Amino acid sequence: MTDQLFFDTDCMSSFLWVKKENILLQLFPGRIVLPQEVFEELSNPSIPHIRAKISSLCTNKDVIIKQIIANTEEFTIYYELAISPPKGEIIIGRGEAAALALAKAYNGIIASNNLKDISKYVDKYRINHVTTGDILVLALNNGLIDESTGNQIWSGMLSKRRLLPAVSFSDFLRKCT
Repeated sequence: MTDQLFFDTDCMSSFLWVKKENILLQLFPGRIVLPQEVFEELSNPSIPHIRAKISSLCTNKDVIIKQIIANTEEFTIYYELAISPPKGEIIIGRGEAAALALAKAYNGIIASNNLKDISKYVDKYRINHVTTGDILVLALNNGLIDESTGNQIWSGMLSKRRLLPAVSFSDFLRKCT
């Protein structure tokens, strides 16, 4: 299990909001994992189309749901990040904490845009990390999208209040090189 991607809510919802989850399915078939905490956040009844889409992806086994079990390495990490951090540390969101804990325990990759909250732990636990922007670059490099389509997707994500590090996909590409 060295190549599973453990998504947090923001990264997964970036694709769901613009109806581009097919990019994830093409790039990472059988490798997409949602912590139970993220599944619950995405199953919010006030956003029925996101709830329906994530339920369908799980039913079709395109996405795997993973629970954190008590008395495991991932539980210890999760608890420290989301419930009771060491003195001087801040609590991070449950979705990010669960994705970090599972990525660490299963030697996976965390898919998250929330660099402010997770960067310290990505470094501490030596976890591989990708963002929505990285995934779109991978889609571009694999011929799944072109730059123009990337800009349309990026714009749609921004219009749904997804926090992205550039004003356009083209701008993100320039910053990456």
